[in-house]
Amino acid sequence: MRARIAASVVLAAGILLGTSACGFFAPQATAIHYDASDGVSGNVGDIAIRNALLITDNDGAANFIVTVVNQGDKAQSLKVQYKAGGEKVTRSINVQGNASTSVGTDSPTLTFDDFDGAPGSLFPVFLQYGESTGVELLVPVLDGTLAQYATLVPTPEPTPVATITPTPTPTVAP
Repeated sequence: MRARIAASVVLAAGILLGTSACGFFAPQATAIHYDASDGVSGNVGDIAIRNALLITDNDGAANFIVTVVNQGDKAQSLKVQYKAGGEKVTRSINVQGNASTSVGTDSPTLTFDDFDGAPGSLFPVFLQYGESTGVELLVPVLDGTLAQYATLVPTPEPTPVATITPTPTPTVAP
């Protein structure tokens, strides 16, 4: 009987020791990086790209929404490259040193023209600056179906309206 009690105490102590060390080997969930929103993130050198996504009008244009954080001291020009109509298109986002710039939710905006991505798909966008190795992100494509994105759908530029100035006709005196 004493042997059984001693074995139970040792076994209980072994389980207690085994379970008390599981936190030592298991990764902490709070230390795992994830994108908490619909966008994706990445890093290029000193620049952090956060919550990048595209909102399309389903008619050949998309609004690129992203927050760019420059953790370096010098201003940088982040190159944004994508394919449109089979050709590479390169645009730039300027961000001051030790600062962040949000694009697409207010001013400035970056519209992808000749855009062929469909809502629900992932669209490849390459980002790079200076001599740093760039990163390709598969950016989610959304549309204005959800209320929080309805105001972010790109609007077409207004077509200039031609003004017609009437030409006075000479009047003939009787």
